[in-house]
Amino acid sequence: MTLKQLFRDFIISSFEAISFLIFSLPRHKLINPIKRTFLILQGAKIGRWVTYYPGIRIGFAKKVKLGSHVDLAWGVIITTKGGIEIGDRTLIGYRTQILSANHAIPANHERIFQSGHLSAKVTIGKDVWIGANCIILPGVSIGEGAVIAAGSVVTKNIEPFTIAGGIPAKKLKERD
Repeated sequence: MTLKQLFRDFIISSFEAISFLIFSLPRHKLINPIKRTFLILQGAKIGRWVTYYPGIRIGFAKKVKLGSHVDLAWGVIITTKGGIEIGDRTLIGYRTQILSANHAIPANHERIFQSGHLSAKVTIGKDVWIGANCIILPGVSIGEGAVIAAGSVVTKNIEPFTIAGGIPAKKLKERD
């Protein structure tokens, strides 16, 4: 291992440790600005009054855009390689995973470990409610005012003002 690789690993490990510590802090109106500033220093665009519960994990935030009054509940995981955009007044439930990158599946029985990744932006509109324990996959767009039932796996786009749920998530009905 070269000195350059060791230094890179040290920087990545240090960033992960600092991020872990910052996002382990309780949600509080005096602490949330620290979390917001940490993301902005990475290049994220963050609206006002975002609530960060303890235990969330957000990858390097250069490609993150959070609207105002977004609520990220306990245990939310956000991977950021493909880009993430979340609109104003959106609720993200406990332990939800928003994934903008995933492993590629290699062809012809090639090794999975070396197959690389596929990245695609995830867009979540304003006034969306995503229930607890959902998984949002890369490239998905969830329209304004949509509701995603707890435990759903969203593999395809969800239209605005739609209630969707299941594995994979499907339209259950439109909001009245």
